[in-house]
Amino acid sequence: MKEIILIKYGELALKGLNRSTFEDILVKNLKRRLSNIMDFSITRSQSTMVIEPISKNPDMEAVKEVISKVFGIAGFSIAAACEKEIETIKKTAVKYLEDTLVSFKTFKVEAKRSDKKFPLKSPEICNELGGYILSKNHHLKVDVHNPDIVVTVEVRDNYAFIHGNQIKGAGGMPVGTSGRAVIMISGGIDSPVAAWTMAKRGLVLDAVHFASPPYTSARAEQKVLDLLSKVSEYSGKINTFIVPFTEIQERIKDDCPEELVTIIMRRMMMRTTEKIAKKQGCSAIITGESLGQVASQTLPSIACTDIVANIPIFRPLIGMDKNEIVAISRKIDTFDISIQPYEDCCTIFVPKHPKLRPTLDEVAEAEKALNIDELIGIAVKNTKFVIIDASVREN
Repeated sequence: MKEIILIKYGELALKGLNRSTFEDILVKNLKRRLSNIMDFSITRSQSTMVIEPISKNPDMEAVKEVISKVFGIAGFSIAAACEKEIETIKKTAVKYLEDTLVSFKTFKVEAKRSDKKFPLKSPEICNELGGYILSKNHHLKVDVHNPDIVVTVEVRDNYAFIHGNQIKGAGGMPVGTSGRAVIMISGGIDSPVAAWTMAKRGLVLDAVHFASPPYTSARAEQKVLDLLSKVSEYSGKINTFIVPFTEIQERIKDDCPEELVTIIMRRMMMRTTEKIAKKQGCSAIITGESLGQVASQTLPSIACTDIVANIPIFRPLIGMDKNEIVAISRKIDTFDISIQPYEDCCTIFVPKHPKLRPTLDEVAEAEKALNIDELIGIAVKNTKFVIIDASVREN
């Protein structure tokens, strides 16, 4: 008997003729994430990957934690592999699941027989194994509708695999299958969730953060790096650009109408982000905006912001309410960092009465007071570059 990991695809299994390309990227991501934990081999068969440890006594808890954060995996199981003989299967199942079964009161057996040469059909495997488990575990009862644990036997080409309840995966698409985009990251609750959401759809992430010292502190900048570190546990490496934004904000405050300060600031951020995005080969910009949440997120304000960009802008949270966003932030462990009281540049120079329905003509007229290209050029030239990657564990 040896222990392996069974990886189950989600929507990846529906990709038809292109599926092998998506699988290749998933294998690459898994190898990168697991390489510092153990030596292993990966084989693929029938919408399933089999990871077989080569290292002796790998840390399976660490393996489970890593795999649970790899996008493209619907579910996975730690399983025992044994010879395809019913008596061996029965004895292996009871021995391998011995410590697990004592914690449950009800169970059922499911069998998947992809090797049609195996002499017993799936219902017969279930009957044989179910009866044997009952004979060795008198505290258990069969419940085929709502069992505490499902004992699964998968009879495949080379081995029979036996495991208990499947562990839920991160879902989505493998990172790297959908292109590259840049997330405009603040220190708030929304933008890390937006980043995670789009990484789940297969995007490689870069990040842009705007810092305005001395109005914003080094702690506010570190807070953003900490948030990106949490996101990178799922997305992998994030190239991060810290843009000095103080001069631009001061110019806007001094030279533009107060009620338009916020929307002009957002437009300058969007232009700057697009410049960095194109240098990085990114095809889209991601923001954490939710419709109507603040003055810069009304429909007229969003229209005024979008028009300055020449690449798509993704707003995955646009229709979510705050409770939904907070729930995801707690799930991905960014919430407690986001609520740390270190302000970002979006909270400074906020007008008392921001215009909720700005028009393009009045905003464009107000921006004539700024040397836009010069200001953005200086900011990009002085941008700081940081690589964030918490997805690969150190030995």
